[in-house]
Amino acid sequence: MTAGADVLWEDIGFLAFHLHWSMNDLLDLPHGLRQQLVEQTRVLARNGSSHG
Repeated sequence: MTAGADVLWEDIGFLAFHLHWSMNDLLDLPHGLRQQLVEQTRVLARNGSSHG
C-alpha cells in the first residue's frame, strides 16, 4: 500500500469510528472536505465531545 492509501484508510477508519457513517459515504467525500471533517472531529474528540 502507498503512503497516500495508508492515510486514506486511517482517515476513513477515524471518521467511521467517530461519526458512524458508511464507508461508501466517507469514500464519496471530496478530499478537502474529508480532511476538514477529520480535523474538526479530532478537535471534538480531544475536548471530550461525543458528537456524531
